[in-house]
Amino acid sequence: MINIKDGENIEEKEVISVLMAGQSNMAGRGNLGDVPELKNPNCYMLRNGRWQPAKDPINVDRPVSGIRYPSGVSLAGSFAEKLAEATDKKVGIIPCADGGTSVLRWQPGELIYDHAIMQCQLAKRTSKIVGVIWHQGETDALMDVEEYRTHLLNTFNSFRRDLGDPNLPIIAGELSDKYADNWHISKNYEKINRLLHRLEWEYPNFYVASAKGLSLKDDGIHFDAKSLREFGVRYYEKYINIYKKLY
Repeated sequence: MINIKDGENIEEKEVISVLMAGQSNMAGRGNLGDVPELKNPNCYMLRNGRWQPAKDPINVDRPVSGIRYPSGVSLAGSFAEKLAEATDKKVGIIPCADGGTSVLRWQPGELIYDHAIMQCQLAKRTSKIVGVIWHQGETDALMDVEEYRTHLLNTFNSFRRDLGDPNLPIIAGELSDKYADNWHISKNYEKINRLLHRLEWEYPNFYVASAKGLSLKDDGIHFDAKSLREFGVRYYEKYINIYKKLY
């Protein structure tokens, strides 16, 4: 039995978990208070190797106030809520995204990657890892797209190898088509989105959630809280069929 909080116990077999990886639009920069709080009692986040009830900010990679881009609402919360509803299981999120990180930082042997694997190994003691949700690419907009593809696939293949599941589903999100002109990604997002959709055909158990129509904050690069809630639902909609097929 797993003690969660205040004497609540759940069976280990009931817990499914998902790794949350990438950069700031996965970590979440939505303003706290702009959307209702998460309320599904079957949703959890990993803290110090233990499952705690999910509450924004789930992925605390930055302070929550006093800086320009604080930790905030992410897409993981709504993803977890939809998955818990659909599966009637406890859903745990393993938060490991880190703002501003290049795909080069997500290679095996790099601290960010190795930290994520270590967190997943802790999560595997009390859950079954059933997927990766990924959003990254803004930092690498000037990288040659084929070079980016090579590094990205090395990251994904390494996740599957190091987590012991060669079929592990991976869901990525499109980059926005609304970045402000002062960000170099504004002129380069399309090449990464085209690559992601190409990989849907080439790379098994990989799917892409649409960012069409989603809004950004005034900073011109981060999705706002309402859009992140919607984005999480879109990730879930891409994920649920492959989950039912594999698990």
